[in-house]
Amino acid sequence: MLTYTMKRVIFPLGCLLVILSSYFLGRTSSLTLMIIAGSLFVASIYGERRYPVLQKIQWIFLGLFHYFSELNWCNMLYYLLIMTMIQDKQRVVQTLPISLLLVLEYTSIRLSYVTIDAYTLLVSLFDVLTAFVIIFLYHTLINSEAEKRRLREKNYFLTLHDPLTGMLNYEGYMNALQETADKERSFFLILLNIQNFNGFNKEVEDNWSTIITGTGDSISRHFADAYGVSRYAGDRFSIILPEVAGIEERMSTMQTTDLKGLQVTYSISVYPETAETLQQLITIAEERLFQAQRSKWIKNEEEVYRSERLRAVGELAAGMAHEIRNPLTAIRGFLQLSRGQAYNIAPWYEVIMGEVIRVTDLTAEFLQFSKPQAHLMKPEKLGHCLERVFSLTESDAASRGHRISLELTGQGVMVHMDRDKIVQVLINLIRNAFEAMDDPGEVHIVLFHEGDKAYTSIRDTGSGIPEPALAEIFNPFYTTKEEGTGLGLALCQKIAHDHNGEITVRSEVGVGSTFTLELPVMIVE
Repeated sequence: MLTYTMKRVIFPLGCLLVILSSYFLGRTSSLTLMIIAGSLFVASIYGERRYPVLQKIQWIFLGLFHYFSELNWCNMLYYLLIMTMIQDKQRVVQTLPISLLLVLEYTSIRLSYVTIDAYTLLVSLFDVLTAFVIIFLYHTLINSEAEKRRLREKNYFLTLHDPLTGMLNYEGYMNALQETADKERSFFLILLNIQNFNGFNKEVEDNWSTIITGTGDSISRHFADAYGVSRYAGDRFSIILPEVAGIEERMSTMQTTDLKGLQVTYSISVYPETAETLQQLITIAEERLFQAQRSKWIKNEEEVYRSERLRAVGELAAGMAHEIRNPLTAIRGFLQLSRGQAYNIAPWYEVIMGEVIRVTDLTAEFLQFSKPQAHLMKPEKLGHCLERVFSLTESDAASRGHRISLELTGQGVMVHMDRDKIVQVLINLIRNAFEAMDDPGEVHIVLFHEGDKAYTSIRDTGSGIPEPALAEIFNPFYTTKEEGTGLGLALCQKIAHDHNGEITVRSEVGVGSTFTLELPVMIVE
């Protein structure tokens, strides 16, 4: 591609070469006219920037120069002029007519001063074909260079920009920060983190890309006056903004309109007030963003916890109301029957008293379940606790015809616990084991220690628990007993959780069940 400077050098030299050649060849009859035509041609080259109309008549001056010089060497000037006239046109159909006209001009003038014969005509045909070849080669070269330039520009763009949103990437973000700071500007650095997109599956790339792209467009639109906007680290954006008023309002507006439904956390830092160097500014901005994310996470966790508590309270209240309503309905029925017998409740006294006791027991267990966690915590040997439980349940086992055994392989294990609560849990589990065996059976208790955990397993030879029931047995008010309240195992699990432990169960129908109480071992220094 010929630049304006190159044209101002090449064309005058070409004209001078033709004039000198004509002089040395002795063709001086029209030398003056040739010099005038050449001067006009060169002047049009020099003046085309100031007077663009000269570009449209340069071919006339060149034709006159050729006519007066009568030299075929002018074809070089024609080809150069063709290149200057077509270099801004990308399509062959735009450049071919111009090229043919100039070649025809050259051929017509050439035929005016040479003898016309077969050789001359063949040379003219060759000139036309040469023009075609030059045009196509020139276009190939121009298109190749244009493609290389586009690829270079694209590669450069991708080194500094995010391919998905077109925003600056991390490197571009750093460069924009540095350039803004170098200009000694005071500016805001806003970092945004977008997370927990609602209403779409993040694993589906199209949805994720749509959200990210839309978020980037919204940020660019709301902060059109920014020095730079970038996306980096996946769901994180940064904005370099002039220090103007109303930033919080603009952030709030964007969150409640375009970014509604997204969880957005952000931090705002000011340079140079927040930090003296860019590295310090970035560190402080990132730390502020992290703290904002942490605060939002804690708030979300509190909301979830509050919701879970309300749900649990609702379930407990519903269960409690159901369990109390049944005895009250029975008592009400018997009282209504007593009206026919002068309000004499003697025939149903035992039944009514049993229902009253049932409500009393249910209320007591519910209050026990709702009490705060164990607070009489102190170091105890779990083995001593099990020995006490064994002595308390041994007579009950004998009266039911069962055998009970105790195996202490971790007798010296110390546990930080409320001893009475743990005794309550173990007795409850052992009595459940007794009740699970319709025929005389065996209950085996084992204490063992693995790592930082102590395990107490209670195995029975009862009927076992069906698989569907295993997921329900620790839920409040779930029971398979006719006289059970359904709070026993739920209360045991709560006590275990209060001790940072857990109760697990394994069961096989027709073989028996094993309940295991897991408690953390206290490290004695």
